[in-house]
Amino acid sequence: MKSPRIFMFFLLCSLLSYGQDFFVSGTIIDTENNPIEFANVILLNEDESEILKGTSTNDTGVFVLNNLQARTYVIKVSYIGYTEFTQKIVLTGTLDLQTILLEEDSEQLDEISIIAKKPTIKREADRLVFNIEKTALVEGNMLQVLKSTPGVLVIGDDITVKNSNPTIYINNRKVNLSSEDLNQLLTGSSANAIKSVEVITNPSARYDAESGVVINIVMSKNLVTGYRGSVFTNYTQAVFPRYTAGTSHFFKNENISLNVNYSYSKDKINRDNDDTVNFLNTANNNVIDQSWHSMINRNTWSETHNLNTNFDYFIDDKSTLSLSSNVLYLPYFKYSIDNNTVIRDVNGDFSSRFTADNLSRDTKHNLAFDIDFTHNFNKGNLAVNGHYTTYNYDRAQGVKSDFFDMNDTFTNATAFNTNNNQDTNIFAGKIDYSLPLNDSSNFETGIKFSSTNTESDITQFDADVNTGNETIDAQNSDAFNYDEQIYAAYANYDLSSEKWSLNVGLRMEQTNIEGRSPLTNIENTQDYLEWFPNASLQHNISDDYNVYSNYKRSIGRPSYASLNPFRFFLNDNYVVSGNPFLIPTFTDHFVVGANITDYFTFEAYYKNYDGAISEIPRQDNNTNVIEYISVNFDKTVEFGFDFITNFDVTDRWSIYAVTSFYNFEEETNFGQGFVKQDQWSNYSELQNDFTLLKDNSLNISFALTWVGKNLQGFQIVEDRLFSDLAISKTVFNKKGVVSLSVSDLFNMQDIDSNVRYQNQFSTQSVDIDNRYVRLGFRYKFGNTKLNSNARAIDSEERDRLEKKEK
Repeated sequence: MKSPRIFMFFLLCSLLSYGQDFFVSGTIIDTENNPIEFANVILLNEDESEILKGTSTNDTGVFVLNNLQARTYVIKVSYIGYTEFTQKIVLTGTLDLQTILLEEDSEQLDEISIIAKKPTIKREADRLVFNIEKTALVEGNMLQVLKSTPGVLVIGDDITVKNSNPTIYINNRKVNLSSEDLNQLLTGSSANAIKSVEVITNPSARYDAESGVVINIVMSKNLVTGYRGSVFTNYTQAVFPRYTAGTSHFFKNENISLNVNYSYSKDKINRDNDDTVNFLNTANNNVIDQSWHSMINRNTWSETHNLNTNFDYFIDDKSTLSLSSNVLYLPYFKYSIDNNTVIRDVNGDFSSRFTADNLSRDTKHNLAFDIDFTHNFNKGNLAVNGHYTTYNYDRAQGVKSDFFDMNDTFTNATAFNTNNNQDTNIFAGKIDYSLPLNDSSNFETGIKFSSTNTESDITQFDADVNTGNETIDAQNSDAFNYDEQIYAAYANYDLSSEKWSLNVGLRMEQTNIEGRSPLTNIENTQDYLEWFPNASLQHNISDDYNVYSNYKRSIGRPSYASLNPFRFFLNDNYVVSGNPFLIPTFTDHFVVGANITDYFTFEAYYKNYDGAISEIPRQDNNTNVIEYISVNFDKTVEFGFDFITNFDVTDRWSIYAVTSFYNFEEETNFGQGFVKQDQWSNYSELQNDFTLLKDNSLNISFALTWVGKNLQGFQIVEDRLFSDLAISKTVFNKKGVVSLSVSDLFNMQDIDSNVRYQNQFSTQSVDIDNRYVRLGFRYKFGNTKLNSNARAIDSEERDRLEKKEK
């Protein structure tokens, strides 16, 4: 196999470019030990008559001036609202200036604006950066922050960015959990340490090929030694009350850095469905034969423990060894489904009905561990990572159904029990190397390997409702073993000048998959090598105008649960099925846009999905069974036009607004000829952020999001309005924070959808338990001016550890 040779070629390309020039580096902070981003750093000759080099600090306050010769320089650091820092340096080798403190310049400040405030939202060619440090959102949880992030939509457990499911990163480290586990992690994690959220619509080749869209949650970095801690709790009143409590502790000295976060959540969540399925007479032009109207109530109880630890050992000034773990443990998870289905004939007259009671109990854990080594060369950076995840999931389900005739008289009952287990182990390793070529360009390369093994089984028993005796249902019992290996390598180059910005990259991934069911002899073998280019180009016409264009190819692999051939019955007529013959989705994404001043952006985009995967309901008009199954579509195309603006109305009120008009088209063949549907839709958002009172201690965030009628998996979803309000107030000399948040103020977030094509005819109304009021309190102790280095661990494959529930 040629893949390992290709990996080594990518890595060696950068090593051959290694140089011996000196560099000067440092970290710029303010009087509260916070990093200062975008501070100007210039290097002059000894008599200060000539500027030799210049740069600005990054989001952690760090700067690097490369390619320097041994001589005497003068370095100057400046930032609006601060006194300029000046120092003479005699360079005889690489020099780390450590921490440089900028003090506030009282002559530049007024009595209200204590320091220069950065824009809440920043638009770049490939991303949107949402800075929340000075908003009320930091007193909520991470999921609440994502709900308020421009362009991000959270519905139940699903997180989407313009019809795409993004990959979640924390501090550029991937969080790989199922959608349900990710929701629980983000809900139980405090947002207090979040600095910003990056919505990256054109990720570079360094990101996994599955990362078509990336949401990167950037946490604050610690800059000084000491200890700090905090405790927090919140109470949420929705249909039922929910509780969350947690604590965070951070310690750092010259040699080590330790961060521990723990949270506990106890929830009860309600969901109501009003579903109608019109079963058709396929022999008589698909006229309605029977109409099944189901009223369904589902309650979910859960207790979740989440523990995240990060330990850094600073071997020397250039090398760091890190150990990380992320533990998600659910000792208690129960849900019940109460279903009452009324069946009417073609004339609308009552024919019969049945009830189905489903009670399930789960236990599961997801344990992830990472070891990292980083080394900074005089020119370049090397990062090595090893990862291991173990995931175990067990479910015991019992279902009992009662049937009634046309006179509503009880006739008979059925019952069955199901045991479902899954055990997954993931090993991964990667090497990344970054090489600054000069002040304006950078080269990155790396390799990665991952191996995933999943063993799962399902056993269904028919139960005698009178005696309780069980008999194995061999037809609906199965086992499934899945093995996957992925080899990856990439190279990425970026260049930035006064007039042009360029980023080009190429990633390759070799995938080997073998899935087999020993009981049914179903096998699925896939072996493919794919290339994933990306490019981003921006031209700055002037200080107020620029144009840009992006392209990226990405892949969406089926989740492990989707490939599992099991048929999991929720009642006698409702089943969730896997599809072992799914193939990956390949997406080509094109964008062109223009920025006019700092306030307006116009953008047009086009997406082509080859083999888009979607879970859809399919009704069998002969057996009266509804099956939810994931399938590949033959054609899916999306294109649209966006208008974006953000500005400060006053020093204390900022606005972000976007409106997008887009068309979504789907086409596939279900065995009865091709079905084609398309729908024009509108997505609009208005985000308001306020900072009030003289000491800036009261913060308010209010967001409205309109999602117009749209197409999702051959289902038409009707209009919805999302609304969120968050308020926070510091107390106890800024050591305590009281917060209040409200979601779905106008009660317009429920989902109404319908299916109508060929022999499929159904409607669904879902009332999700997302209307709530939340009250929270957080108290800080220790050195409360420290910032956390908290991060999340990663491995590409964990996000496909999802199980399917309805």
